[in-house]
Amino acid sequence: MSFWEISSLFFYLVYLLLAIYASANIIYRKLDPVKSLSWVIVIFALPYLGLFLYAFLGQNFRKIKIYNRKGVVDVKVRKRLSEAQLDLIEKDLEQSGSPLNLFRKLIILNLRGNQSIIGSNSDVQIYFSGKEALDSMLESIKKAKRHIHLQSYIIENDTIGNLFKDELIRKAKAGVEVRVIYDDVGCWSLPKEFTNNLTSAGIEVLNFAPVHFLTPTSKVNYRNHRKILVVDGRVGFLGGVNIADRYYSGGAFGEWRDTHVRIVGESVLSLQSSFLLDRYFIKNRQFNKKRIKYFPDPSKETQNVHPEGKIVYSQILTSGPDSDWSSIMQCYLAAIMNARKHIFIVTPYFTPNETILNAIKVAALGGVRVALMLPSKSDSTITYWCTISYAEELLEAGVEIYLFKNGFNHSKVISIDGDFCIIGSANLDNRSFDHNFEITSILYDSGCADIIDRRFREDIGRCKPLEYSKWSRRSKVKRVKESLARLLSPLL
Repeated sequence: MSFWEISSLFFYLVYLLLAIYASANIIYRKLDPVKSLSWVIVIFALPYLGLFLYAFLGQNFRKIKIYNRKGVVDVKVRKRLSEAQLDLIEKDLEQSGSPLNLFRKLIILNLRGNQSIIGSNSDVQIYFSGKEALDSMLESIKKAKRHIHLQSYIIENDTIGNLFKDELIRKAKAGVEVRVIYDDVGCWSLPKEFTNNLTSAGIEVLNFAPVHFLTPTSKVNYRNHRKILVVDGRVGFLGGVNIADRYYSGGAFGEWRDTHVRIVGESVLSLQSSFLLDRYFIKNRQFNKKRIKYFPDPSKETQNVHPEGKIVYSQILTSGPDSDWSSIMQCYLAAIMNARKHIFIVTPYFTPNETILNAIKVAALGGVRVALMLPSKSDSTITYWCTISYAEELLEAGVEIYLFKNGFNHSKVISIDGDFCIIGSANLDNRSFDHNFEITSILYDSGCADIIDRRFREDIGRCKPLEYSKWSRRSKVKRVKESLARLLSPLL
């Protein structure tokens, strides 16, 4: 045998041993059987490449505890407040006749699993386009007097990105404290000059989890997908809108639909806590006595109070590799399983685990109207085919599926029974459930749910409905694309 033949055989044997070891490790960890089998298939079906993908994309940092929150002040405060609320709710909620009693089980789940504090809010605004949301965010930034905390998965060096940059610089020069957190993968194309301009103005700019491919503990698969803006601790935003032109004007899609929330009230403090915790992970340093100024008393907020004096109760739920539970997934599951009349879901990426998939099918089979709105075209071809691969079994169970035709719908929304709704950054996919840092709001308010429901029903007129009789006769080429894309669901 030649030298190259011997070398090839040696490397193949090494790869085979590593592949067997990795597969045994996957099985030993007792993960989701579908996900485990998918990774084993990827490892052996894609020699060398499959093992590389698993090494960098297949680790479960929630179990490894690579993001440690021990000793962080904000975590201690959240735990103390949530325990106090939990004690009050378990004893008094049902007897008091509170409107929150309808959501008692879901509230307790979120308090126990995520220390998600219930906040009363004087004003909640829901936006259904990136343009509306970004304009409102800029307007709030212009009114900032004390501090601005901005976090985005994507910030681009384009027209809208530079509008935000220029306004943040102007406020910093006026004496306002400004901090910006961006994700390293989401902002790969962001030039250094952009961030240098911000730092030169005295703005704290932090890059979340920089990717180093040559290190075995690279966090490339664990991204910060949260979108948060907090102004003066009194006004907060969250949802699906990033800072880029396509979110504002639609770009190649013509229209980019999204859903974002503006909150005034106690829940802003939960957004603030999430931002400061992510800052801690980057700097490994926290505010102690100084932190109190970032948590003003919401009762002193006098602007933008709801005209009818109505209070909107909300929980801000976070999930990621730092949390003990897959809290957003558990919240979705509980909401779906407890629905009585209807479930409206809008998501751009739908690659759920078996638990969520079965919950949706069980709800539909049990007589609950389940309607799912997906994009008819996506910004990711593989993700589109993986998403659409679930259509046939859902249609067979009685789930209504609508493909949004007017541009790209990037919203992440769930509405239940017209009683409450969920709006945030998390998609119904494995990445949002297990890998990314995500944030979402549960709005316990029939008025907010009604706004979501009315928009959903209006948008049905802009969709192509799928019919089981026709969809089940789709071509073999499409079925093959779906099947191949489904194999890659652990990576999506």
